[in-house]
Amino acid sequence: MPKPRFLRLTLIEWIICAVACVGFAFDTYELLVLTLTVQPALSEFLAVNPGSPGFNQWIGVMFYVPAIAGGIFGLLGGYFIDRFGRRRILFWSILLFCFSALATAGCSTAPQLLFYRCLTFVGVSVEFVAATAWLAELFPERKMRETILGVTQIFSSVGGILMAGANYLSLAIGPHLPAIHGGHEAWRYTILWGIFPAIPLLVVRPFLPESPIWQKKREEGTLQRPSILELFRPEFRKTALLSCLMMACAYAVSFGMLQHFARVIPGTPAVRALARTDQQKIVAIFQSYQEFGGLFGRSLMALLAIFIVSRRRLLHLFQIPGLILIPIVVLLPAIRDTGLPGWGVLLLGVVSVAQFSFWGNYLPTLYPTHLRGTGESFAANVGGRMLGTSAALITTNIVAYMPASSVTRQLGYAAAVVGFSAYAIGFIASFWLPEPRPEVMLE
Repeated sequence: MPKPRFLRLTLIEWIICAVACVGFAFDTYELLVLTLTVQPALSEFLAVNPGSPGFNQWIGVMFYVPAIAGGIFGLLGGYFIDRFGRRRILFWSILLFCFSALATAGCSTAPQLLFYRCLTFVGVSVEFVAATAWLAELFPERKMRETILGVTQIFSSVGGILMAGANYLSLAIGPHLPAIHGGHEAWRYTILWGIFPAIPLLVVRPFLPESPIWQKKREEGTLQRPSILELFRPEFRKTALLSCLMMACAYAVSFGMLQHFARVIPGTPAVRALARTDQQKIVAIFQSYQEFGGLFGRSLMALLAIFIVSRRRLLHLFQIPGLILIPIVVLLPAIRDTGLPGWGVLLLGVVSVAQFSFWGNYLPTLYPTHLRGTGESFAANVGGRMLGTSAALITTNIVAYMPASSVTRQLGYAAAVVGFSAYAIGFIASFWLPEPRPEVMLE
């Protein structure tokens, strides 16, 4: 019996997959690291108490302003991906977010933290689009493409697990590590681990091929010049706007709900009486629940994407359970003033994070070669990074209007409202989701 094509990859193809895995893993690491580090970092820099209006405003700014920067420059990066090639832009985007992580770990003020987070977000925003377009064109056959994209994107959740583990490790051994700015704050070490992907990337860079489809069209002189305005022509307009809206919803769930769990947990009855370091360890444990859930969700998505042809039906398998889980897992504990259930956090990770893999598989199939990076970037960076991440700011701004006696419970209410609304809008919009055309990959 012949081996599956996935097991018969050449050495270069394995290296390609390895680079993509590392890129996806540390893409997520750098994207989510602020979840566990923003509160201790701002507590060090600001002269206001956690939970106060001024502190909450800075939290919202830290989540949203870098996302705006990532959206704007990520859209430009999508144009560069189509103009100058997938491999080249992928390489420099990973190096950018690795070295900006180094600078972030050494910052000494809140504005510095904000600036370097913006640079990190730009690198992450471009990397995702470059990697998915590159892989989709290197493996154009449908089942092989779905398998490679699905399996490599599983490592995005590995990045989340690495981040939670690095934070826990930094809390445990931080006092024994070399001092940064005269101290041993765990949040600095947690961010610093993000520079490691740069090392193997520099080693394998000479062995990485360019996308054969893009390269061939460029050499033949048939590669059309990309244009953002082309996305709004009749043949692409519906696809561009709908994918932008739905990706905004996917990011809104993460930034408006999931990433606020790290601030809800310390104020729950069983945790609030603990020392600050112990509270942060509990937060890291719950974060690992969410990331393990995301790992399983991405694995499940990778498997189902091979066998379920209808993209709409595939997405509904994850959206409908999410609509059921949010009132039980997030809203009910806020009403009762109880802790978030670990099983619920894990399941929300399964159904929410899997949807990012869906978009990583789906977006490259919507546009021809000369417009693939630009179209993906419009959905991922304008929809996801710019519009979707504004949910973080929405959540922090509606907290004061929520009906509860404590800031923690109000934050739980706000997170539930934003998360459920995003799920509901995404589910309704999915009924107009177009099915991909196989011939687009070769255009």
